[in-house]
Amino acid sequence: VQLQASGGGSVQTGGSLRLSCAASGRTFSTYAMYWFRQAPGKEREFVAAIGRGGGSAYYADSVKGRFTISRDNAKNTVDLQMNNLKPEDTANYYCASHPEYGLVQPNRFGHWGQGTLVTVSS
Repeated sequence: VQLQASGGGSVQTGGSLRLSCAASGRTFSTYAMYWFRQAPGKEREFVAAIGRGGGSAYYADSVKGRFTISRDNAKNTVDLQMNNLKPEDTANYYCASHPEYGLVQPNRFGHWGQGTLVTVSS
């Protein structure tokens, strides 16, 4: 599955952005989908994940209650709605796919698409 993230930009604290990830290939619905982020000088970290059918999801504690992950298997897309953004959310955001649901470690993923940059100013 090839992945391309988009929707990043610059916002002020408290603002919102919606990221989208377009996937190619016919097997999108057989993969759990994930969002990770990497801030300058920091390691890549887990943000959110959604199951193959879209009925289950989980989040990093740092974004819980502010971010919502969703997917549309008919369109091969997975979105990340980000509300009440904070400066510490500034990072490059990446989507990823994996046959297994329930992961949080970036080193379990062998392929990363191009990220999209989110900058939150105070």
